[in-house]
Amino acid sequence: MYTLSRVTPILRIFDEAKAREFYIDFLGFKLDWEHRFEGGDFPVYMQVSLGDCVLHLSEHYGDGSPGASIRIAVRDLDGYQATLLAKSFKYSRPHIQTMPWGTREMTIRDPSHNRLSFEEPVAEADAS
Repeated sequence: MYTLSRVTPILRIFDEAKAREFYIDFLGFKLDWEHRFEGGDFPVYMQVSLGDCVLHLSEHYGDGSPGASIRIAVRDLDGYQATLLAKSFKYSRPHIQTMPWGTREMTIRDPSHNRLSFEEPVAEADAS
């Protein structure tokens, strides 16, 4: 019998400094590692993570499509939103919407226009 494991999306980025500011400074991810072929001015490929969420960010042409959408399960969406709003990030003031399919979602676009939807089932939010 086969099983599937964690998915690690590769998101295309165009500006390393803005990606670091967004993912690390604003969203609270940590940089796990980064790689460049031959160093210097070559494109970066890096891994960031927060809890069990792992993302790969790449400046390499052909790695991912700009404007991708991903969904990230989160426990205590209200708490995460409060943490983000407290940072007064210049480019985002995320809000939460209740969706007709039974989730509450906070959608944020990164500087490369990738859409990250942080979601929590309505039932979990009601239990908090």
